Amino acid sequence: MHLNKISLFNYKNFSEASFDFDTKINCFVGKNGIGKTNVLDAIYHLAYGKSYFNPLAVQNIKHGEEFFVIDAELEKNDRTEQIVCSLKKGQKKILKRNGKAYDKFSDHIGFIPLVIISPADRDLIVEGSETRRKFMDSVISQLDSTYLHELIQYQKIILQRNALLKYFALNHTFDNDTLSIYNEQLHVIGQSIFEKRKDFLEEFIPIFNIHHHAITGSEETVQLVYESHLFEKDLLTLLQESINRDRALHYTSTGIHKDDLSFEIDSHPIKKFGSQGQQKSFLIALKLAQFEFLKKQSGVKPLLLFDDIFDKLDETRVAKIIEMVNSETFGQLFISDTHPERTEAIVKSTHQSYKIFNL
Repeated sequence: MHLNKISLFNYKNFSEASFDFDTKINCFVGKNGIGKTNVLDAIYHLAYGKSYFNPLAVQNIKHGEEFFVIDAELEKNDRTEQIVCSLKKGQKKILKRNGKAYDKFSDHIGFIPLVIISPADRDLIVEGSETRRKFMDSVISQLDSTYLHELIQYQKIILQRNALLKYFALNHTFDNDTLSIYNEQLHVIGQSIFEKRKDFLEEFIPIFNIHHHAITGSEETVQLVYESHLFEKDLLTLLQESINRDRALHYTSTGIHKDDLSFEIDSHPIKKFGSQGQQKSFLIALKLAQFEFLKKQSGVKPLLLFDDIFDKLDETRVAKIIEMVNSETFGQLFISDTHPERTEAIVKSTHQSYKIFNL
């Protein structure tokens, strides 16, 4: 699978721009603020139907304009596919494949497997549990559409249950029978999501460990630890036991929407006990493991986006990435960098075909 070309209209800082890509390596170079990352984000947008960096869709429209369009052509399974993502102010975002609009964006997720490695990944370490859950969920969802539908359904039921809890509090009333219906629904869907997360991590963690060791060459022990209330009791029991707390808080305080993926080094949180270098190695290993997992499961080499990471890496880690490019581990690569000479030197050393776009 590879992206042939992309056209941007009123997307972020671009009024109009088109790029024809090399099947292997594509580099966007130039000063900060010129739009290098925005091209990568447009590619990400095609895969996920949203921006990696700005979740507020309307803010991706160029200032002073009314709409944006991302139009791309790609080759997959010996077929040429056209994907168009567009948004007009005050309207719903539209995602089309070969001229036909998707009824649900979730039906598109996984069609373009993609992994991005960016300085923004540090949020996975420093932010709360929701960021790490989203990472887990995005990997599993690219391969399992049922899982994504279950997540959406679970979230809807949580909102309904929370609204009911607020209604009880405001009206000084309580109806356990109605609450029990939501509890049962959450139990069934939540248990399925929990089992799929467990199965995913059983396969993912060994891949992560291999990549971490290859990048660092060290013997330090790192861990990905899945934390969930459901290891203790089934969700129905947890919901029944937490009812008094939930009534006081006016929201559902237990369930798979509270799960976390703990990042640890020598059994301590890497956020507190890991150096900057150790945190970088951890995150790159995590994303390379994501790449390998998707490739193994889907049989397709995902698009790989490197956003401004050469500034943040030492020579050893850059050499490791080059080695993986040369071993044909990766498919099509998209790289942003502020130093044209450095970029050219790095990509030349891979002995692969490449294009450099000076922005």
